[in-house]
Amino acid sequence: MRHQIAGRKLGRTTSHRTAMLRNLVSSLLEHERVKTTDAKAKELRSLAEKLIGLGKRGDLHARRQALSVVRKRELVQKLFETLSPRYQSRTGGYVRIVKVGNRPGDGAPVSIVELIGEGKEAEKKARAKKRREKPKRSERTKLPEAASQP
Repeated sequence: MRHQIAGRKLGRTTSHRTAMLRNLVSSLLEHERVKTTDAKAKELRSLAEKLIGLGKRGDLHARRQALSVVRKRELVQKLFETLSPRYQSRTGGYVRIVKVGNRPGDGAPVSIVELIGEGKEAEKKARAKKRREKPKRSERTKLPEAASQP
């Protein structure tokens, strides 16, 4: 029985599994969206939530703990300076998993893991604002004053 045994082995050795999860969480922090299998996505979610919690703490010890998982300093800087302030008012649930379907090669269930936040919402608002700024149809069909006079 698996009482109080957390985590999945994912068919890999310990070192391979930790390296893979570090790479996945680094890619998630860099691109804010990653496509992977469902089992990896569920493991990635817990690790990413812990890292964002460290980023919200913001002290030196938290930064060093984050650096022990994510080895790139620029990604840890992004985590602490841009991503963590996005989630200050939120108590959890920083990562969303969206199931996409099955992979064509082996039929493995695939998901998209993405960070929830204002980054994407701000982009949507900017696109909506651009759409609103287009001239109305009646203004587009009017001829210029100089062209209508002979």
